Amino acid sequence: QVQLVESGGGLVQAGGSLRLSCAVSGSIFSLDVMGWYRQAPGKQRELVATITGGGRTNYADSMKGRFTISGDNAKNTVYPQMNSLIPEDTGVYYCNMMRIERFTQHVYWGQGTQVTVSA
Repeated sequence: QVQLVESGGGLVQAGGSLRLSCAVSGSIFSLDVMGWYRQAPGKQRELVATITGGGRTNYADSMKGRFTISGDNAKNTVYPQMNSLIPEDTGVYYCNMMRIERFTQHVYWGQGTQVTVSA
């Protein structure tokens, strides 16, 4: 069973930066897809960015230019760097992993970390 543990959330002023992290129990394989999602109060969870174990990244349009996701496979950790934060970025940020094992897709979630951006 894969476990994901997020950290790095907190309170930051608009225009500031935060670096989150997601530690994965066990190894990250090249075909794994690590993702970050966020859920603002009263809204549905939305994708923010993904990175594969091989390093390929993808970003939601709203985060392009402000959000950089990177991974350290040696530490089994994924790091989203969020810059130029705005109050609309407030929400709970969740780490996610999608892995295919024996032709079956498995999806794992972390417990989430709160990010609050003050105006």
